[in-house]
Amino acid sequence: MKLIIHGGFFSESNTNRELKYAKQHALGEIVQSGYKYLETHNAIETTVYTVSLLEDCDLFNAGTGSQIQNDGKIRMSASLMNGKTMQFSGVINIEGVKNPIRVAEKLLTMEDKVLAGKGAIEFARNNDFALYDPATPQRRQEYEKKLSDSIRQGTVGCVALDIYGDLAAGTSTGGKGFQIPGRVSDSATAAGNYVNEYAGISCTGIGEDIVSGAVAPKIVTRVTDGMSLQLATMKTLNELKPFDGFAGVIGIAANGETYHADTHPYMIWALHDGQVEVFN
Repeated sequence: MKLIIHGGFFSESNTNRELKYAKQHALGEIVQSGYKYLETHNAIETTVYTVSLLEDCDLFNAGTGSQIQNDGKIRMSASLMNGKTMQFSGVINIEGVKNPIRVAEKLLTMEDKVLAGKGAIEFARNNDFALYDPATPQRRQEYEKKLSDSIRQGTVGCVALDIYGDLAAGTSTGGKGFQIPGRVSDSATAAGNYVNEYAGISCTGIGEDIVSGAVAPKIVTRVTDGMSLQLATMKTLNELKPFDGFAGVIGIAANGETYHADTHPYMIWALHDGQVEVFN
């Protein structure tokens, strides 16, 4: 059993030291809760549970505390993939829900598995997901003052390997902040969240770069073809260099190998494989 999570990127400035410690503590607590849950649940259930905890923590840019777009609204995206069944589901630019990952979970059993905008919102309401305002006072203040020092930081993700040897991955984001309404991130696409029976990957960073590099499926495909998770990740991230792509990756292979890497430090992450390890 293994569980790895990320909380997006973090700016290593002295002024953010207190925030860094807060995020370290939060990731440590959440990865422990997720691992305990994994002891009695499968990979897909644990991924949903763990990403929900990350969405509920307002330190990160997903669920509560999501970035506000340039029209004053919050639109969130999330996706979920089951490595055993190879089913993928997601919501794009959904508004007014507490946990986008749980809406994605509901869609996993539906014929139409990825919904965007109004359709995603209507689906959520029709399936008893209550109206919820994910904005926090800090996000409102940032928007009102047009601050952007935490833009593109805080997307969350999880990859789980359960006792049955099955993998699952989930990713959730509030977007990059002050973006054009309608912009689609990588988080609700296979480019940023992908898993099969050999490996699972969740990405964070600049969505456009991750989509351009097809990061998650490239890594998983390379592991499927026999490459180690570390080498597959390094090769894929190196292919982003010609356009200075900004991406971070967490992953688990079916053989138990775990790996995390980023092109522009510092991605924040936590791992539990019987012992807790948190970025520092």
